[in-house]
Amino acid sequence: MLNPADAAFAARLAAALPEGALKPVTPAYLEEPRARFHGQAGVLAAPRSVEEVATVVRLCAEARVGIVPRGGGTGLVGGQVMPDGQPAPLVLSLERMAAIRAVYPSENVLIAEAGAILADVHDAARAADRLFPLTLASQGSCRIGGNLATNAGGVNVLRYGNARELCLGLEAVLADGTIWHGLKRLRKDNTGYDLRDLIVGSEGTLGIITAASLKLSPIPAAEGAALIAVASPAAALALLALARDRLAEGVSAFELMHRMGLDFLTEVLPDLRQPFATPPEWTVLIDIGLPRGQDPSAALTDLFGEALEAGLVSDGIIAQSEAQRAAFWALREMIPEANRRIGAISSHDIALPLSEIPAFIEQAGAALAAAGDWRVNCFGHLGDGNLHYNVFPAKGRNRAEYDNRRGEVKQMVHDRVHAMGGSVSAEHGIGRLKVDDLERYSDPAKLAAMRALKAALDPLGILNPGAVLRA
Repeated sequence: MLNPADAAFAARLAAALPEGALKPVTPAYLEEPRARFHGQAGVLAAPRSVEEVATVVRLCAEARVGIVPRGGGTGLVGGQVMPDGQPAPLVLSLERMAAIRAVYPSENVLIAEAGAILADVHDAARAADRLFPLTLASQGSCRIGGNLATNAGGVNVLRYGNARELCLGLEAVLADGTIWHGLKRLRKDNTGYDLRDLIVGSEGTLGIITAASLKLSPIPAAEGAALIAVASPAAALALLALARDRLAEGVSAFELMHRMGLDFLTEVLPDLRQPFATPPEWTVLIDIGLPRGQDPSAALTDLFGEALEAGLVSDGIIAQSEAQRAAFWALREMIPEANRRIGAISSHDIALPLSEIPAFIEQAGAALAAAGDWRVNCFGHLGDGNLHYNVFPAKGRNRAEYDNRRGEVKQMVHDRVHAMGGSVSAEHGIGRLKVDDLERYSDPAKLAAMRALKAALDPLGILNPGAVLRA
């Protein structure tokens, strides 16, 4: 049984920490973007060093007070807030630990504290003529510790991998207040169990990430992008295969957009300029980065010509400048904002084997159409099999009218994903929103192993209680 972070506990913390380490609890620390959960907190700590984090965690362990770690607060599954129903926790904000500690350009390594904003990590890498390729719509406010804690994905997973694959080492505080000094810069280290891979993606339930050693890459010498109209998701997959055959690892991103997303943009952001006079049923955004001496525009032109001859594409626009390439990406990145303004009944962050995607889209769409009056916006990272398959009210109706059907819609989608060998959480994590889904769809052996790990590394259950695993 956990205890609340009450006034007496706050006094003990204040005595053990430097002045200013505790902050007032304001509403901003108790919110999450989808407003599905409203958090609570007894105390808010914002330490400035790993030693201060260790002190906070040790005192919480001694008092059996729950800890909710918080990065930029941009997570979409409620992992950064604890709603009513459990004793008020301590919220541990990493916002004051935002330093770039070191950059090693010759090693392609950057060391950042957990509170560093992702865009600042990008800037530090660029200043050293390097690329940190994790790219998210929220990169101006999300923090690298949260990105690693949720194993964030984004648009460049096809080429560079998830956050886990971009992390070489970690500094973290374990549940008893012990500091794990795992901040290595090694590509190879076979010295026992990999705690880095265990803590990355654990959403603050196995340890508090305080710093990370991050993998950088060379900046591609020449980059380009194209918006291409395709007849179907199957045609988009064939285009992806053709692109990778011709350009190999030069394909950085391959995004799929359904017409509904572009219609939503017209509906709520009418001043946003769209490239096609009539939105295609399906559009692909392909982004490439090539070595010195290769012309991305010529490569995309050749790819389009071959795809047109094969009957895979019907129209396309190749960016003629960096500004136009940025405009293509702005269009793609505004779709989540349009979704937010429309208001989803149920949003689904799913992954499927690539070859199953066309059948899933067809079957799920037919099942939903037969079950009710709603709109589906399907878009996402086709290159790595991750779709955002979201269900919205019919035009002129409000999502509140469908509240009693949210669970039904989610189960319809998730049951089909699971039956096709997919995942019901591709890149957003489990948090508190998907605890039931984890229990419903996970292999029993996996769940048992996860619970055993949690019990071993956090026997008191103080680290983000109720996130990932039921408290």
